[in-house]
Amino acid sequence: GRLIAANQPRSPITESFRSLRENVRFTSIDHDLRNLLITSPEPGEGKSTVSSNLSIVFAQAGVKTILMDCDLRRPTLHKVFNLPNRNGLSSMLFDKDLPLDDAKVKTSIDNLNLITSGSLPPNPAELLASQRMENVVKELNKMADLIILDTPPIQAVTDAASLAPKMDGVILVIQPGKTHISAARNSVEQLRRANARLLGVVLNPL
Repeated sequence: GRLIAANQPRSPITESFRSLRENVRFTSIDHDLRNLLITSPEPGEGKSTVSSNLSIVFAQAGVKTILMDCDLRRPTLHKVFNLPNRNGLSSMLFDKDLPLDDAKVKTSIDNLNLITSGSLPPNPAELLASQRMENVVKELNKMADLIILDTPPIQAVTDAASLAPKMDGVILVIQPGKTHISAARNSVEQLRRANARLLGVVLNPL
């Protein structure tokens, strides 16, 4: 039910995701956009829904896309796409000999592959901030036009803040009526202090 862009292509919500896609593309006129990080201030604000549907509309436009679940604490994307969560990001980070193709899972959407979280490690923050993680993203950039990273809420843990400065762009998802104003403001300031390239904010009513 969360993959609206795939299941309801004529829905006004799907059209909103297409508009978001074009807005993201517009920001990359003067800057290459090969990887895009999506986070939210707090849990439950819909960042995984936005990540999933934005990935779908990019793929539908012919962009070879990899969606990666970087939430190594409470992963969601394997449930959203109803796919197994065996080899995944944690496997790629722990096992340098694992071919990256072995961790990618083809979805039912043309041009869209998913990298699930894999098994949950005891040290997610250290793994995501590691040189190995940076190398994995660089290798994946050779295999796709766009990498979208779904990360944990920025106010809850440091994972997104450590990754954000290394990304070509960041989108912050907030939910009107749920997100605390102070949390949204603090998240923007935290991203700016980290020298992240904040492309904008998505208001998610879902």
